[in-house]
Amino acid sequence: MFRIWFERDMPDHVAATIAGLATPIGPGTATPADLLSSVGEADAIIASSLVAYDGPAMDRAPLLRVIARTGIGVEKIDLGAATERGIAVCNTPDAPTISTAEHTIALLLSVAKRVAAAQAALRSGGHDFFGSHEGREVSDKVLGLVGVGRIGTNVARMAGGLSMTVIAYDPFVGRIDAAESGIRLVDSLDQLLAEADVVSLHLPLTSETEHLINAEHLANMKPGAILVNTARGGLVDHDALLVALDDGRLYGAGLDVTDPEPLPPDHPLLHRDDVVVTPHVAAATGAGKARLYESAVSQALQVLHDVCPRHLVNPDVWPVRRQGSLTKEQQP
Repeated sequence: MFRIWFERDMPDHVAATIAGLATPIGPGTATPADLLSSVGEADAIIASSLVAYDGPAMDRAPLLRVIARTGIGVEKIDLGAATERGIAVCNTPDAPTISTAEHTIALLLSVAKRVAAAQAALRSGGHDFFGSHEGREVSDKVLGLVGVGRIGTNVARMAGGLSMTVIAYDPFVGRIDAAESGIRLVDSLDQLLAEADVVSLHLPLTSETEHLINAEHLANMKPGAILVNTARGGLVDHDALLVALDDGRLYGAGLDVTDPEPLPPDHPLLHRDDVVVTPHVAAATGAGKARLYESAVSQALQVLHDVCPRHLVNPDVWPVRRQGSLTKEQQP
């Protein structure tokens, strides 16, 4: 029977999926500094976001055939090292879509309505809350999406229910596809920043997109705009963001992702009434977690049975895996 190692303890609902097919193993009593101490006999790894999987880490599990992410990003997995070792890597891009899109809207509204400031005023024992509080309506405002993938498209749909106009910048999306989702594409990031009352980030973190939202781009944003980031913390230069908030350039910011994660308790972003920060929990709903694990485990089992998974991140590995499988089957 196969052995599947879970980076976090296996959720109870996954037991039925692997029953009779695989045995779960996990960190158990492993220390946070060495979660991989129990990975040695694993055929598959269900990877969250706690461990970096480089070549030496993979070599600790000599039988390893697949690493399945409970999420989208694979920046903590050395894809080249995995491919060299014949290890398939897959992710679960569909699973967090609804939860993350909803969280994006929640952050947007929390910042617009000054929820943090209102709660702080109530806790401090203030008075005349109505007179001192002034939130903002988002109806008829412009939402600018930087990146239009699964999550961005769902954010656009939800924003339409709030009577917002949705524009987007994404050089990889066609105008017809965007129009079908009620989105108007613009020609450049600077055009989006100049038009949008709310800017929401929905793109991967790469060497080209790191600190995409920097001092220059923050200065190009529409005065009084809101910035929302539920993608990757490294997309935003936090020092530049603090300057833009202090200068009054931005109305506020809503962040589910930061750099580093988590932010230290004394970080200034955590002590502002115009910023709402959550600890990378956008996809952490009951339904979202269930989809993440079910998709990751199902794909891991597919690989273990020599079936190519739907969301294979390193496709070059599959001819290697297939050849390895055939060679093994042909052995006497």
